[in-house]
Amino acid sequence: MQVLHPKHWAAAKGFSNGVAAEGRQVFVAGQVGWNAQQEFASDDFVAQVEQALRNIVEVLAEAGAGPEHLVRLTWYVTDKREYLARLREVGQAYRRVIGRHYPAMALVQVVALVEDRAKVEIEATAVVPNAPNP
Repeated sequence: MQVLHPKHWAAAKGFSNGVAAEGRQVFVAGQVGWNAQQEFASDDFVAQVEQALRNIVEVLAEAGAGPEHLVRLTWYVTDKREYLARLREVGQAYRRVIGRHYPAMALVQVVALVEDRAKVEIEATAVVPNAPNP
């Protein structure tokens, strides 16, 4: 994977401006902050972010992939002010689950999500490198 960042641009913080990768693509549907039984353990924004990220990692594992294979995340939040106010906590939760791997990202505020208790939904794209030929 190659991070794409024009040399004359200011440093990106917590994301990459672009990523180039070759391999098998894995697309993860939008994940909300509920557990495997589709139950919300918390209405706290950061707790939901962390659970949504854990859900993404679990789906990636089904494809033999991990957080290091993520090339793009799209975040949908119902309140951008809460996201911005809690950005430090969001970053801590992100690093606990994903580590210090920063794919290309976008964040969009939406009026609502399909699940009424959901405060965040995150969809992901990963690229698993092709195995080298023997």
